[in-house]
Amino acid sequence: MGIQEIQGEDYSIQYDPESVTVTFQGELSLSGPAEYAPIAELLDEVANSEPPTITLNLKNLEFVNSSGISMLSKFVIAVRKKKTIQLLVLGSNDVPWQQKSLRNLEKLLPTLKLELA
Repeated sequence: MGIQEIQGEDYSIQYDPESVTVTFQGELSLSGPAEYAPIAELLDEVANSEPPTITLNLKNLEFVNSSGISMLSKFVIAVRKKKTIQLLVLGSNDVPWQQKSLRNLEKLLPTLKLELA
């Protein structure tokens, strides 16, 4: 299976199954869970394959609204329930929302590795 991509007007999300990395780019300002469903389904698919490590690369995600944060939080909780997956989140110190919001994900999953660069 090759790289899967979800593309929107202001964003793109790519999943590379070889490195088990989901890369987010652009601005996620979709309205509510229904619009986030395809992204949530992709993340669930990745988690359900139970790889040892999943990387979320959010370095180029300039903006995410509260519905997007909620979707990411639900994914982190789903990973926590599996107990076998190491979650690595890559963020950027240059993107204002990431420092605060991504640290909150650590509260949901204490084993989460957060790398802000």
